[in-house]
Amino acid sequence: MYMKVKQVSVFLENRAGRLANIVSNLGDSGISIRAISLADTSNFGILRLIVDNTDSAVRLLKDRGFTVRVTDVIAVRVDDKPGALGKILQIIENAGLNLEYIYGLSDHLKDSAILIMRFDDMDKGIPELQNHAVECLSHDCL
Repeated sequence: MYMKVKQVSVFLENRAGRLANIVSNLGDSGISIRAISLADTSNFGILRLIVDNTDSAVRLLKDRGFTVRVTDVIAVRVDDKPGALGKILQIIENAGLNLEYIYGLSDHLKDSAILIMRFDDMDKGIPELQNHAVECLSHDCL
């Protein structure tokens, strides 16, 4: 069995203080951010978050007027050595999957990194990675 990780995506205007506002509101409410990514254009951005309490984060952000969506992603552990990421990406390519986006965080205690990924076919991608001994992590491991 594999675990999908819940990711909170927030649409926000590209204005000074918007990110600080979101992060402060989450922190003030006791919600911890485990991973974060911000992709932006000149007018707007998509903030992607993995948090310790997805339901509370979604409620809080919606109550504050933000457009919020929850999506499934996967988290995989990657060894901190040359070529490790390439091997994972090759598995994805060989399976005929389209990688929509990827972002990462360091797990220096285990000499590894954790990559957050979204594919066009999550139900195919996760077992494919596991069949190649790629460690897929649950939400609780982040």
